[in-house]
Amino acid sequence: MSVYITSTGHYLPGEPVDNERIEAVLGMVHGKPSRLKRRILQSNGILQRHYAIDADHNTLISNGEMAARAGQACLDQSYLSKARLDMLSVATSQGDLVLPGFGSMVQAELGVAGVELHSSHGICSSSMMALKAAYTGLKAGEHGNALVIASELASRLFKASRYEAVAQQVDFNAEFLRWMLSDGAGALLLENAPRRRCFRIDWIRGISHADAYPVCMSVGRSPGGDERNWQDFATYAEAEAAGALLIRQDVRLLDNIVKLGVDGLLRLIDEKRVEVERVDHVLCHYSSHYFRGRIFDMLTQAGAAIAEEKWYTNLYTRGNTGCASLFIMLDEFRRTQAYETGDTILCMVPESGRFNNVYMQLTVVEE
Repeated sequence: MSVYITSTGHYLPGEPVDNERIEAVLGMVHGKPSRLKRRILQSNGILQRHYAIDADHNTLISNGEMAARAGQACLDQSYLSKARLDMLSVATSQGDLVLPGFGSMVQAELGVAGVELHSSHGICSSSMMALKAAYTGLKAGEHGNALVIASELASRLFKASRYEAVAQQVDFNAEFLRWMLSDGAGALLLENAPRRRCFRIDWIRGISHADAYPVCMSVGRSPGGDERNWQDFATYAEAEAAGALLIRQDVRLLDNIVKLGVDGLLRLIDEKRVEVERVDHVLCHYSSHYFRGRIFDMLTQAGAAIAEEKWYTNLYTRGNTGCASLFIMLDEFRRTQAYETGDTILCMVPESGRFNNVYMQLTVVEE
């Protein structure tokens, strides 16, 4: 039984924030401008992004509400009403609450009754794991449709007050993601029959390397070799003062994301899942422009180059929205780009959390 992406949607909060205004929204730590911001922004190439907080650090819309709006936007472009949904599969790096699961909160926001529910937790690849769960359910004949939503609200972690609450000086690894991540949500509707021109999912394949590599991106770990996590401290205030609640990226490990992402693609080529010469479009969630050239170079050296004009991204105008990035990208690709029936679309989501990479191939089909 084939599975099709028959509709897409996304939601981005507020007006776009350019590089000159970014610190006005997130705030200057101890009243001083960042010495790292310009360097990191030059590397990632992002020109604007969206935040769900304002300059006074009020949350204007919750993560669950953003997810619901993206889901509703997706359904509004489809033939399917909420009442006919069979499954809701939702992903985020962190919901508005620690418990219950994010999927439950989004279901309530959407007002959908009687669906099978799935919540996927992780970092960038969690959206693809939510998609794989829904895809597998339809392939097995359990459901006739599923709404898959990925949403991120990272900006609440980047308020200046978060960094001012840390007792020691904030290091590069703790500040790095402050200038990388932003907010947004994307949604895909899966059905077991094609509608108009849509995308057939040929396969989804994940390859995790958590057994071989240390943690690269995290929230809840203590810095400086302290083995305690955020729940091991006597109080949450002590965990915050120790820096255990800051989001961190071990930048020394980041080069592995390109190597492992390319290695995974070469593995899929060896398995005959991917035929490079037949790929018409590539949608890759690389988190920074810096990685784009590295990916091209490694693929060229391996004899598996895919022409640069086939690569589509909206990173520079929409920002890096974590697990929502690929869904937002696919929605904008579907609505704004030229493609033909029979075209093959290769999607890639490399994740730096502990290096879980997920790949998907789509084929453009007609009803």
